[in-house]
Amino acid sequence: MAARRTEDEYDYLFKVVLIGDSGVGKSNILSRFTRNEFCLESKSTIGVEFATRTLQVQGRTIKAQIWDTAGQERYRAITSAYYRGALGALLVYDVTKPTTFENVSRWLKELRDHADSNIVIMLIGNKTDLKHLRAVASEDAQSFAEKEGLSFIETSALEAVNVEEAFQMILGQIYRIISKKNIASPDEPGSGPAAGGIKEGKTITVSAAEAPTKKQCCST
Repeated sequence: MAARRTEDEYDYLFKVVLIGDSGVGKSNILSRFTRNEFCLESKSTIGVEFATRTLQVQGRTIKAQIWDTAGQERYRAITSAYYRGALGALLVYDVTKPTTFENVSRWLKELRDHADSNIVIMLIGNKTDLKHLRAVASEDAQSFAEKEGLSFIETSALEAVNVEEAFQMILGQIYRIISKKNIASPDEPGSGPAAGGIKEGKTITVSAAEAPTKKQCCST
């Protein structure tokens, strides 16, 4: 019970969504960050899955609620509703597949159409362990990110490279924005993304049909 109470003690609850084409590694980024696992036989996400992890960010206890949205076209209309209340988004592409990088613009438009205008967005180039298959240059992605006002990092969910750093960065950015909003209007209930991020004794729930299913994974 003590462990449960510790898990429930946090200063802020931040919802972050993972978006991008199917097969870029969103689910493995999620499992690597929340459970330190990597699934070699990972299947495409159907609908939405989510997991949580509580960690320290700039001296505050943050409970990160990470949502993994399906990348397949036929699920996009369903998952668009899950952008609601998201404070951050990790836009993922596969560094070995140029098409997934080309589609980043489309995902970014969808995100900006459905999410709060103040959402923090990070571009992630995943699968850097496949060095011999790289087809998207870091410089190109960095240039795109700067043009669109996004932060950028490359990761390998397989080798656990920069996954922790990516989440620390985006959660830190969200916290800085929330902190400024709290200082500017401490007596107001708040609106927009800040209202969803401050701990109010409420958590987002999904029905049993939408809840994540346990996969057999490898811990490292």
